Amino acid sequence: MDEKVAYSVDEAAQALSLGRTTVKQLIATGDLPSVRVGRRRLIPRSALETYVHRLLQDQEPA
Repeated sequence: MDEKVAYSVDEAAQALSLGRTTVKQLIATGDLPSVRVGRRRLIPRSALETYVHRLLQDQEPA
């Protein structure tokens, strides 16, 4: 990822190697926090990092 503070849905999908629809579903369920700025939906970089770390923790063997 580059030095952006927040990403559009499309940029977040690309950064996570997921589809746009999947990212929108993650936002809708609250699994990926986002903010609304005008008509745009932005996902903070920290939210992307937290999401990935949570996935890693969920997959670690017990």
